[in-house]
Amino acid sequence: MRGIHMERKDKIRLGLAIGTLGIVYGDIGTSPLYVMKSIVASNGGLNHVSEDYIIGSLSLIFWTLTLLTTIKYVIIALRADNHGEGGIFSLYALVRKRGKWLVIPAMIGGAALLADGVLTPAVTVTSAIEGLEEIPAFDALFTGNTTLIIIIVIVILSAIFFMQRYGTMFIGRIFGPTMFLWFSILGILGIINILGDLSIFRAFSPYYAIELLFSDQNKAGFLILGSVFLATTGAEALYSDLGHVGRKNIYITWPFVKVCLLLNYFGQGAWIISLKNVDDPFVNPFFQSMPEPFIMYGVLIATLAAIIASQSLITGAYTLVSEAIALNLLPRLSIRYPSETKGQVYIPTVTTVLWIACVGVVLYFQDSTHMEAAYGLSITVTMLMTTVLLFQFLLRKGFSKLVTTAILMTFGVLEFAFFLSSAAKFMHGGFVAVIMAVVIMALMYIWFSGYQLKTKLVKNVSLKKFIPMLAKLKVDTAYPKFAHNLVYLTSSRNPYRVEHEVMASILDKRPKRADVYWFVNVQVVDGPYAAYYTVESFESDFVIRVQLKLGFRVEQDINVFLKQIAKDLISKGALEQQKRKYTAKNGRKLGDFCFVIVKDELSTEADLTNWQRMIMRSKLFIKRFTTSPENWFGLEYSDVQVENVPLYLSKKKVVKIREWD
Repeated sequence: MRGIHMERKDKIRLGLAIGTLGIVYGDIGTSPLYVMKSIVASNGGLNHVSEDYIIGSLSLIFWTLTLLTTIKYVIIALRADNHGEGGIFSLYALVRKRGKWLVIPAMIGGAALLADGVLTPAVTVTSAIEGLEEIPAFDALFTGNTTLIIIIVIVILSAIFFMQRYGTMFIGRIFGPTMFLWFSILGILGIINILGDLSIFRAFSPYYAIELLFSDQNKAGFLILGSVFLATTGAEALYSDLGHVGRKNIYITWPFVKVCLLLNYFGQGAWIISLKNVDDPFVNPFFQSMPEPFIMYGVLIATLAAIIASQSLITGAYTLVSEAIALNLLPRLSIRYPSETKGQVYIPTVTTVLWIACVGVVLYFQDSTHMEAAYGLSITVTMLMTTVLLFQFLLRKGFSKLVTTAILMTFGVLEFAFFLSSAAKFMHGGFVAVIMAVVIMALMYIWFSGYQLKTKLVKNVSLKKFIPMLAKLKVDTAYPKFAHNLVYLTSSRNPYRVEHEVMASILDKRPKRADVYWFVNVQVVDGPYAAYYTVESFESDFVIRVQLKLGFRVEQDINVFLKQIAKDLISKGALEQQKRKYTAKNGRKLGDFCFVIVKDELSTEADLTNWQRMIMRSKLFIKRFTTSPENWFGLEYSDVQVENVPLYLSKKKVVKIREWD
């Protein structure tokens, strides 16, 4: 097996530890904007919360961040890296050989995470802009003026999505320093408020968390966990961004981030406890706990942090979709690379869909309080699915069943409790997240099932059997030469077999004479940046079967890879030089290449059940709106011929006819 030269994309750059703050922690870092506000609102407002209620809430936040974010994701999940890459699809790629059923939790978790990617930009930006209502000078302009706030939010969201096509390399340089400033401000503001009441640190004891769940002062009961969970929604994104920054950078920065977050939460709690008379019981503790002259600057930096959080989620969505495409979980979409910076992927279709969905969420919910009702439900599902896959990973690594089962039960029970509390939000807005996740899940199911079904419909034949016939065609001057190099892309992974339709295209239609017949299969392997190939020439110099093995993060530029392979074969003497009489490039050793793509259509004669037929028809319908094979395989500037063939079963029903009497 030979390697194809590729530039490594995972080099550690100077200052990446600071950059990690902007890349990884945007979502979890903006949670102080709305977590305490949601907890207070769930109990009826500031007039209905006691000191014990606040202490218990802070204890729940502390232990949630400790158990879920720190232990599960930072300590355990970051170890489950796929050649440095993280996230639910990278984890699935590691364990998928342990059982075909594991694709189900991968699809459910991925769909829920993409749904969360719609809600995060909407809720974070809206929460930040609503801070303008807390500024006394703007009270008359913004208080009660929901329309103006919505307009500002939509303009900001539109600008974020519009700039995706240009890449975010320049903006990315200020993400880290901006988030460092943001977390520093969170910590400082927290310390200022805590200094007035150091007894707030009682919340470190889990006793107060447990007591609150059963206390009469907690009107929401166990449903308070739905608000508490908002403090850790960014944990899954932290794991997904592992490949962008590396494990060590997360290890270095997470203690700083966690301390600053806890200081701010505890500071907000101390401020709430210190209140005596409250005019407006539903103000946002995050902004009101600031010194009044600083609120204006607080809104500004909160808006910047919300933009960074939104950008991180959008970038994460691109990564998630590109990995799902490579794993045959989503249809092929046009993917662009606006810069050389790692992680700079731009998918126009995803951008458009996310923008429309985000604007729709803002227009439907109108304010962040209602958005919080939908927020968090989908991510609890993703966390549960990640726990299932982590269980399989730990077993694969040789951990004892006792240890892995204990881990599964601990996090499974905890996350299921959060799921139940978040599920209570369903009728209050959670259904929006569920609908989005179900639609994405249905798309994944149709595409993956259609892919599996197609492998059963396609009939493969022995390539070696046709070599004598291809040898005769190669020298048969009765047919004009079709190309020096005739290339077919095949889905068969068997190095000695190809689809029957491929051979029919060469021989049964207008016979295609060529000097060399190439049959290329691309297999996506578990490693993200792997690039290898094997060659089977059947002891000939005119039939070459190539198996390309590319990582799920590698762009499938077949034209470039194939020409590099051909040059390697020429240099080794396995392939003759193809001298060209006419060429604009001196010293050229390769002739022309013609790529033939055989596209499938469902035949009415295919023997399928009604359900299978519906799956295949749905897949072929979706395929009309995806990128063409020419664009996907990097052949848009190559000589490409597309042929349509029907999909049959290997055994077709034959209808006999008789002569008319």
